[in-house]
Amino acid sequence: MSARISADFDAGNIRVLASEGDRFDLEIVKDAGSDFYQWFSFRLTGAAGRNVELRIVNAGGSAYPAGWPGYSARVSDDRVYWRLAETDYRDGVLTIRHAAQSDNLWFAYFAPYPMERHHDLIARTAALPGVAYRSLGQTLDGQEMDCLTIGEGAKPVWLFARQHPGESMAEWWMEGALAKLTDTHDPAARVLRREATFHVVPNMNPDGSRRGHLRTNAAGVNLNREWHDPKPERSPEVLAVRNRMDETGVAFAMDIHGDEAIPYVFVAGFEGIPNWTERQGDLYRRYREILARRSPDFQIEHGYGVAGPGAANLTMSTNQLANRFGAVSITLEMPFKDNASLPDAEFGWSAERSMRMGADCLGALHEIIGEI
Repeated sequence: MSARISADFDAGNIRVLASEGDRFDLEIVKDAGSDFYQWFSFRLTGAAGRNVELRIVNAGGSAYPAGWPGYSARVSDDRVYWRLAETDYRDGVLTIRHAAQSDNLWFAYFAPYPMERHHDLIARTAALPGVAYRSLGQTLDGQEMDCLTIGEGAKPVWLFARQHPGESMAEWWMEGALAKLTDTHDPAARVLRREATFHVVPNMNPDGSRRGHLRTNAAGVNLNREWHDPKPERSPEVLAVRNRMDETGVAFAMDIHGDEAIPYVFVAGFEGIPNWTERQGDLYRRYREILARRSPDFQIEHGYGVAGPGAANLTMSTNQLANRFGAVSITLEMPFKDNASLPDAEFGWSAERSMRMGADCLGALHEIIGEI
């Protein structure tokens, strides 16, 4: 049986350039209408008992080449548990070597969160008591913009993820956050539901997710640069969500992401917005300090630089929402690489840890919800 590679499935992305025996030369396909690429997901069949070498030859030209040194691809034989694969990056080529023990193997940039799992998450959560569902609109490919509303409190809280579809850890975070928020036996969740109304968009970019994009929607648009002036012909996803936010207001918001290069979990705030208030800044700093106390996976020493006064980029959701609504608005970043604060030699940063981070983030919010 000869080994073969395929990627014609939900979120699949790879192109086979050449193969010789158990060695394959591959390239990642660019996002449609864009030069962004880095996400890959593909299936290897018929290689049991052999040592395979998978060379992604265009890795050096990807969106974030600094993301490759120290990175390990994920591999799974059951699509449930995704382990680290032996991975090396040099001279612009990412090489994955693996001793195949199964005739069915899946490789990916990170544990995928396919649209079918998204639909299961929406259906399962929407069926729970106290949860309301609404579609905020449709994407360019005709998919629904799913939104779940939970709680009866006066404070509007927005949680949204996966503006960049290749950052699949963001929707794993959502699964963990929703599990905690809807747990009728969790006392912190009961307080959160009493004090706030949560509007949750688990996937901001369904089209890019299904197409196997890294960073853009069906039109090749980076949604997290559209929040100042979203247009129906290029970013209907942002327009639909922001319009609903204008109706509900926003007191607290979290935008969930993954970072290709930085091997830590961290947050970014809204320093530099024109309408900055010390109250917003104090609550933001308190939130991240509480999260650092609650979770050994989170830290505050490493992250992005801070914008100077008046220099915030208002095209980005976190800055736009803080400036527009006076909200405490936070971007959470999780790594594609392992978490250097607490490395795991078998799984690295994983879907499971992303889910736990979702629960921890809500736990931290519980501690300050009375002040927001």
